[in-house]
Amino acid sequence: MLDTAVTTLLNVDKVSQVFSTGSGESRKPVLDNVSMSLKTGEIVSLLGRSGCGKSTLLRIISGLIQPTEGTVTISGAPVTGPAEEVAMVFQSFALFPWLNVLDNVEIGPRANGVPLDETRQRALKAIDTIGLDGFESAYPKELSGGMRQRVGFARALVMQPKILLMDEPFSALDVLTAETLRTDLLDLWHDGRMPIKSILMVTHNIEEAVLMSDRILVLSSNPGRIASEISVTIPQPRDRLDPDFRTLVDKIYALMTQRPDPSKQPTPATSLGLAMSLPLVSTNSLAGMLEEIAAPPYNGKADLPHLADSLALEIDDLFPLGETLQLLKLAEFEEGDIKLTPLGQRFVDMDVDQRKKVFGEQLLANIPLASHIKRVLDERPSHRAPATRFREELEDYMSEDYADRTLRAIINLGRYGELFAYDENAQTFSYENPQ
Repeated sequence: MLDTAVTTLLNVDKVSQVFSTGSGESRKPVLDNVSMSLKTGEIVSLLGRSGCGKSTLLRIISGLIQPTEGTVTISGAPVTGPAEEVAMVFQSFALFPWLNVLDNVEIGPRANGVPLDETRQRALKAIDTIGLDGFESAYPKELSGGMRQRVGFARALVMQPKILLMDEPFSALDVLTAETLRTDLLDLWHDGRMPIKSILMVTHNIEEAVLMSDRILVLSSNPGRIASEISVTIPQPRDRLDPDFRTLVDKIYALMTQRPDPSKQPTPATSLGLAMSLPLVSTNSLAGMLEEIAAPPYNGKADLPHLADSLALEIDDLFPLGETLQLLKLAEFEEGDIKLTPLGQRFVDMDVDQRKKVFGEQLLANIPLASHIKRVLDERPSHRAPATRFREELEDYMSEDYADRTLRAIINLGRYGELFAYDENAQTFSYENPQ
């Protein structure tokens, strides 16, 4: 998109966000000291895994959430409430099912007191721009997912914002529909047919970020910080098979899987004890990923972008699997690749019983929560312990959501490794056959 007067539209200065429990107790920050800017005529992507604070940052920018610390300014004015100069497209379609397309698009200007004639004119133009002309009288139930999301875009454009915020707008769509909508949006943008000056998009899809963005801000997790800023200078339209495109995708995968600097992280992950948050993953998927990496063409070492394509996984699915395998010393990340350890190679060739035995041993050796639960069960004559005991311990170190996810993760992993059983109805850990 051409813009002869490049100015800074958005400035985020040292923003931090800490959420509190119902009792008022503060938790670890979701965002920490985040600073960024957005200029006219550019598309910027916020890239990171679930839980890194991307969506929280977007809501702070829109004025829906006030930051714990720091400031946000749009066109030089501080954001202290819902920002009039931004509009947002969400992951879910969030349409009113009892309203037709035209009414759904008009609802924003109407709520803002825009005269009815102007509202109708703006709505029809937005509907035409986004490719929905002829569907004004259709209801959401009559539309496909892609068309419903187009209504979401029209509803944002009709507000005539300076900045369009997009929170994973294509993730709820099938691959082909998402690609079509993504391409149409880029065409409208580069042809100057959208009444906005800049786009800020949240995504966890690396290829999507490279395909659309002028700049990519990579956020680290726990808490969310700007880990890296990457300029994308590949000319539009971009080809996913272009060597420069693939090189940049590989670079971002390597960046997002690199190990912390040993000088800054002198202690191993197991030293975190119960503070170690665990991703919730399928044990079948863990075994399947090991088998995929072991087989040709990877033969024990896989390029992450290629592996993601072959398994049809995005980073929110791929990275938690890889990180769990790394925690269990069955695989390890290496410069944008993932390779099996010698134990991981042997694991693939084992039968089910051998796999379970090794898996349980690795859990006890590398996941402190697993050994802690087993120790408590060993010490109790009944070999039973309520889940609330461990959940409350976890909440001393992490949010309630992360504590719940970590507990569900260890239940899943512990069952597979035959370390303990879990009764969902009683919410109790036990041994199936106490010795």
